[in-house]
Amino acid sequence: MTRARGLAAALAAALLLAGCAQSVDPIERLGKKAAEGVRPHGPAPDRNYRHWGLTEPLPRPPRPAARPLGLTPDGTAHHLPRVLDHVPTRDPVVFLTYDDGAERDPRFVDMVRELRLPVSMFLTDSVVGPGYGHFARLHGLGAGIENHTLDHRALAGQPYAGQRAEICGQQDRLASRLGVRPRLFRPPYGAYDATTLRAAARCGISAVVLWRAAMTPADLVFSRGDHHLAPGDIVLVGPDESTGPNLRERTAGVLRGAQRRGLTVGRLEDYL
Repeated sequence: MTRARGLAAALAAALLLAGCAQSVDPIERLGKKAAEGVRPHGPAPDRNYRHWGLTEPLPRPPRPAARPLGLTPDGTAHHLPRVLDHVPTRDPVVFLTYDDGAERDPRFVDMVRELRLPVSMFLTDSVVGPGYGHFARLHGLGAGIENHTLDHRALAGQPYAGQRAEICGQQDRLASRLGVRPRLFRPPYGAYDATTLRAAARCGISAVVLWRAAMTPADLVFSRGDHHLAPGDIVLVGPDESTGPNLRERTAGVLRGAQRRGLTVGRLEDYL
């Protein structure tokens, strides 16, 4: 009998320990997801949003089903890329995009991390120069890395071979430097023609991304339509102005403008 009671006690202790182990599994899984780059739901902590100039937390965006366009086995698009400055969605989101790669403020990396901010970086190799490490850090936080040509030349009117070299060349450079082969492309100065679309398709591009709103040192300006942010707007956070607000301040200005309209920031790559 004494032996039986001892076995029962040992079994109860084992079950209790097993129960404790099971109780921590969800936390361990959450930690594993965070380590893998999966962001937990919920707003950023209070100290973060106030630190970056916001008056309220930045809501988490909805999670749409990924809708990438199909590619052929050799990596090229089935059809000519779509050209868009606005994503057709009812989700209350806008999209933050950044061009060239000239601005490499380490504090911007902190801002993206602490606010869990989805951003898309359209990079030009000749502008980034030796700064790919900065964008590797952003990419590690979930930032999209996209194509903005090798040398930032205006493409419209140029021969097919030259346009293809600019676009495909940057595809190869981003693959070698960051392990990324983008699906999205922004032509320098927003200038493109039918040849650009053919060349981009051959390089594996599925969408040519322009912008409806741009953040200037003064305020947001709009290329068409209503002069306020709306769901689906693609925003260019620029231009680079050495005498104006820095990149963090311009980004915070867009975020405050979005919040006034009841909007948050979505990940562009999840919608295209």
